[in-house]
Amino acid sequence: MSAVTAAPALRLGFLGVGWIGRHRMKALLDGGLATAAVLADPDEQCLQAARELCGDIDCVPSLDAMLEQDLDGVVIATPSAAHAGQAIQVLERTLPVFCQKPLGRDHAEVQRVVTAAERAGRLLGVDLSYRHLAGMDAARALIASGALGPIYAVQAVFHNAYGPDKAWFYRRELAGGGCLIDLGIHLLDLAFWLLDDPPVTRIDGRCYSRGVPLREVPEAVEDYATARIELQGEAVIDLCCSWNLPIGVDAEIGLRVFGAEGAICLRNVGGSFYDFTVEHIRGREATVLGQPPDAWGGRAIEQWARALRRSPAFDPSAHAMADVARVLDGIYADALSRE
Repeated sequence: MSAVTAAPALRLGFLGVGWIGRHRMKALLDGGLATAAVLADPDEQCLQAARELCGDIDCVPSLDAMLEQDLDGVVIATPSAAHAGQAIQVLERTLPVFCQKPLGRDHAEVQRVVTAAERAGRLLGVDLSYRHLAGMDAARALIASGALGPIYAVQAVFHNAYGPDKAWFYRRELAGGGCLIDLGIHLLDLAFWLLDDPPVTRIDGRCYSRGVPLREVPEAVEDYATARIELQGEAVIDLCCSWNLPIGVDAEIGLRVFGAEGAICLRNVGGSFYDFTVEHIRGREATVLGQPPDAWGGRAIEQWARALRRSPAFDPSAHAMADVARVLDGIYADALSRE
């Protein structure tokens, strides 16, 4: 019997190598899943920091120049306003894409990217990393098995005691919104993934900027948002997220899924942005499904890279990204139209 040959490391282009771009690149390099074939970033300091990870490789001035290289895919970690256009440009060259969230600033942009990926027949991944916390696969399996009984409520919260440190986050035309699209998107995606993308029947949203309803300051972005999303079958998702909220710790992050026979509980530990526990709860008894230490930050891109090594073909699960974007649009629309 002949030996099985391991798939060669992917040759990837990295468009944007700020902190998050470098972190995701390092995860792939450390795992032997990919090599950095070419870099592009307007910031020379970011490029130099990236070279320290991957060596003195080629740097190009633009995505156009990057696409002239021999690549297996492109990783996009640029400001949000550029994501959709850049992803579509890559997909139109029939190259797979992994993109930072949000994939687009609204549902229309996200849908255009997903449609481009499906038309090109190429793999599309987005860095929705909370799906990949230790214990989350087990939690999803428990829900799917019916072990929790009928699901009737989800409570999700993401409060960040700080705000973003880049000015473009505070411009709606560049970011698409504020804390809701920055933080809330993670827990909405997680809830819909855990529940297998249930249909939505009604959305009620409130957004505020420095305590003022967003409809009164439409040029601003929200720093506090709350929403109730009603699902087919009467279950509800209650979401609350914020920047710069006085919560006494760095962050408060959690998601609880309640069923008639039990619950799943995700919570951060000691105000940490990085340490989480995931538990299956029955009455007052808790079974730990996942806990620190857990190096989860790079798992989304690692999963994409492993899938790409098997096949570059489009994965229909990407349509769920557009479904979550539609919910975000609904929250903003309700908040802005409320009398």
